[in-house]
Amino acid sequence: MYPKPIRPQQRGIRTAYASGVTVMLVIWLLPLFAVLLTSLRTLAAINAGHYWTWPHELDVFNYVSVFQQSDMGRYLLNSLIITIPSVAGAITLATLAGFALAKYRFRGNTLLLAIFVGGNFVPYQVLMVPVRTFSLEFGLYNSFGALILFHIAFQSGFAIFFMRNFIAVLPDDLLEAARVDGVSDWNIFRHIILPLVRPAIAALSVLLFTFVWNDYFWALVLVQGNDVRPVTTALQTLEGQFISSWQLVSAAAIIAALPPVMMFFAMQKHFIAGLTLGASKG
Repeated sequence: MYPKPIRPQQRGIRTAYASGVTVMLVIWLLPLFAVLLTSLRTLAAINAGHYWTWPHELDVFNYVSVFQQSDMGRYLLNSLIITIPSVAGAITLATLAGFALAKYRFRGNTLLLAIFVGGNFVPYQVLMVPVRTFSLEFGLYNSFGALILFHIAFQSGFAIFFMRNFIAVLPDDLLEAARVDGVSDWNIFRHIILPLVRPAIAALSVLLFTFVWNDYFWALVLVQGNDVRPVTTALQTLEGQFISSWQLVSAAAIIAALPPVMMFFAMQKHFIAGLTLGASKG
């Protein structure tokens, strides 16, 4: 089910693998490196066509100018207001539903799980019109509530599938022993299940934070105006505002990408532990 470890392989295979990973990493990072260099260039250097050379003069003030000449601070705050409740709501629903689907046998259990999983295969574009109509009819259009509600709804399918698989491998004997001692199902969930799946929750939090923060589609469909606009759609507005000031647009893009990166490094150990737990239990 999982790839074979590289270390036991022959030296030639290990060398080819390491070389391939290095090449792919350079190719993947090259555009990001170009954007980073552009964000540190002066406007004169960009107009002179210096795109790939190392800047003779690093203009760190570009990052300050983004906040001074735009509402970047407001856009970042909007993204946080949308992302944090969305992630918290999706994880709460996923953990509760995952516990029920993994440890309770009832009629329709498999069908319900299949519905959650099947929802992940529905293209968002198909749902664009009914979701927008729904938000207009219920007065949710152009509000934080609309984005939070629909992010929770659309992320829950993957999150429930993720948490259900982690909880399913926990020993049933542990739960039965608690029930024999008179522990209620709610307390079993709180004091036994949650501590055991903490690495999985951390890994899922990083994934969902990245998904919701980087969302562009629903922010474009459900938001109109700067009061609620997240940073992803705001970058498009900044391109029109700064026109040919690509150093400012690049600086804004780097700023917008920092929170998910910081989230990953802050929870790196928990994230890897969660993924490793899933692999070892496979």
